[in-house]
Amino acid sequence: MSSPVSSAQTARVLLVEDDDLIRRSFSIALERYGYDVRAVSDGLAGLEAFREHDFDLLILDVMLPGLDGIGLCRRVRETSLVPVLMMSARGDGLDVVAGLEAGADDYIVKPVETYVLVARIRSLLRRATYSPVPAEGPAQAGSRPAGADVLEFGDLRIDTAGMEVFLAGRPVALTPTELKLLLEFAAHPGVVLERHTLLRDVWEYGWDGDSRVVDLCVQRLRRKVGRDRVETVRGFGYKFRR
Repeated sequence: MSSPVSSAQTARVLLVEDDDLIRRSFSIALERYGYDVRAVSDGLAGLEAFREHDFDLLILDVMLPGLDGIGLCRRVRETSLVPVLMMSARGDGLDVVAGLEAGADDYIVKPVETYVLVARIRSLLRRATYSPVPAEGPAQAGSRPAGADVLEFGDLRIDTAGMEVFLAGRPVALTPTELKLLLEFAAHPGVVLERHTLLRDVWEYGWDGDSRVVDLCVQRLRRKVGRDRVETVRGFGYKFRR
């Protein structure tokens, strides 16, 4: 996984976009915000750049020549947990679901204003460097061994200091978004968390956020930590089992 970043000035971004005008305009705009941008025009070039350089965040268009953004995201997820933001010209749900299932952390529909794109990038980078404050009192999750920042739920062990997760003693590889979602659930065991609450606290969206990002990320998290760990409360949201 790429090394943590502390500011936009040190963030290295790979932009994979085949539209020349969009690629150039986004590159210039992001560089003005202080990001170090590498921009390429097709999926195979994006995969080569990813393998040769260390990036803090990837921005992938869905429709790319050679290797599309969905396939590129899958290839990236084979070896890396680097934050991935998908861009799509379609908002009909097909690209959204495919991108999130491939392992993307978030998506955005084009055309998009630069300030919106930058806000999403900042949110993803904050998740990548997220360091939770241990919960206290009744809201504290699971059991915590004395003197250790560890939460335990049966065979699931969450080290909040080392930002590591173990299931039955084996490490679990989570993307920054999956990890923050798990920590949010673990901080409120037995409490129903509505989708808009998770959008606000994990994705940092307002009320206009797309709840599909929550549902798809929950599905991915279930596959990694146990399908019965997160319960769906129909019509409301999700509840983390103690």
